[in-house]
Amino acid sequence: MPAKASRAAFGEALLELGAKDDRIVTVDADLSKSTMTTKFAKTYPDRAFNLGIAESNMVGIGAGLALAGRIPFVCSFACFVVGRFETIRMSVAYTNANVKIVGTHAGIAIGEDGYSQMGLEDIACIRALPNIPVIQPADELETRQAVAWAVEHQGPLYLRLTRQNLEPVCPPDYRFRPGRWLVLRPGNDVTLIGSGGTVFNCVEAARLLEADGISAEVVNAASIKPLDEELLLRSAGKTGHVVTVEDHSIQGGLGGAVAETLGEVLPTPLKRLGVQGFGESGDAKGLYAKHGLDPAGIAASIRKFLNR
Repeated sequence: MPAKASRAAFGEALLELGAKDDRIVTVDADLSKSTMTTKFAKTYPDRAFNLGIAESNMVGIGAGLALAGRIPFVCSFACFVVGRFETIRMSVAYTNANVKIVGTHAGIAIGEDGYSQMGLEDIACIRALPNIPVIQPADELETRQAVAWAVEHQGPLYLRLTRQNLEPVCPPDYRFRPGRWLVLRPGNDVTLIGSGGTVFNCVEAARLLEADGISAEVVNAASIKPLDEELLLRSAGKTGHVVTVEDHSIQGGLGGAVAETLGEVLPTPLKRLGVQGFGESGDAKGLYAKHGLDPAGIAASIRKFLNR
């Protein structure tokens, strides 16, 4: 498979699934070209609703459609849709409405658009709600499977997608399951956990570390809520050191969730890599390098963490 943005894979998967299930509808806030729901809207015009720049209304209408038996995919940039947290809290979470919230353009890797368009706090917000799973696929194959699972899943969920292309990392026979992580590379010295746009960089960092005699176990954590506690504890128990890498605020995201679990069950030295402070405008590779989320930056942080 060539590299593909998870938002593009989402749009294609939704079109295919929509042909089989007429309950699927899309609800957009004037960004359907960016969220990749345009083809769905052209194919099924009576099942696509563009509400203009009115995200709170979009979430509310999505909840109403869900409670009336439809399966709505409510789509916008991650920062805009989760920015309507109060509406999500009351209309979707509290009613347990079967709404699929889709946040595209997650993280600093959206690049030149700058902080105002970057979803950097979205996982922290949604993770605070008791009944909304958080899923962040790492490549096209995983995205397609996560979307198919979302249709079958009864209840709300949050799907976090990228603007940038993602290199394939999952094996051809991979099957997405909520609450289950995937070991991409076994190792003994450190557990390296990535999600979404940072997973491929974690794999590349492990290759750099191997040259230094450091064996990194690389884990793809597509399911941020629920975590795969069994795999986390097993790997942490084996390696004795855990590093998380995410294109999200250092607070409240994947690293925070891992820290909470380890702190309660198996206290383990932990290094969280993520975005400190606010995002800024720049090309995606340059921003990843600045924040230490590129392969060289990840490898350097691990060497320092392990005193190697």
